[in-house]
Amino acid sequence: MNIKHIILTTAALLTLGMTACNNNGKENPEATPVVAPEGGLKIAYVDTDTLMAKYQYAIDLEEELRAYKDQQEKYYQQQMTQFQTDYNNYLQTGASMTLTQQQAKEAELKQRMEKMSTLEQELMAKVAERQLSENTKLLNAIFAFIREYNAANQQFDVILRRSFNDTPVLYANPAMDITDEILAGLNEEYKNVKGKK
Repeated sequence: MNIKHIILTTAALLTLGMTACNNNGKENPEATPVVAPEGGLKIAYVDTDTLMAKYQYAIDLEEELRAYKDQQEKYYQQQMTQFQTDYNNYLQTGASMTLTQQQAKEAELKQRMEKMSTLEQELMAKVAERQLSENTKLLNAIFAFIREYNAANQQFDVILRRSFNDTPVLYANPAMDITDEILAGLNEEYKNVKGKK
């Protein structure tokens, strides 16, 4: 899974969360419809492509996930190289072994090869699990910040998301775009949190 896929996955999760969730990220099927006030609904939007490209937490997360994936791949390659070396050694020295020793060595190599196949799947699962966990933290941070921002500032009735690949918004007045404000606030918050670590 490449890093572009990680970003797209995160953006897709962000899309789902911003459009389908309410109440701290939980679906609320019994929510009462909101009646627009006399002045109409106050609506804003966030460009999630820009957000994911410029939010430092997302950038750091991408680098960390890439490093973790590379680490898992390196470990797998080391195990595979060691197996190949042992197999080649057996091919060279097997003729000098007794039949019983040959059978034992072949059984061991076969078992190790099966473990290699399982190991590859386990490592891929670890990478996917880590990615999901980190993306969830990222989205929670974004949702929490937007809730706090909205409560403290503009008091929008609806904040939409807009992205190049997948968006229900075909046109929006640029004056409704609060991406820069959200991005600046998120980066400031992340800088403060990172500085405390």
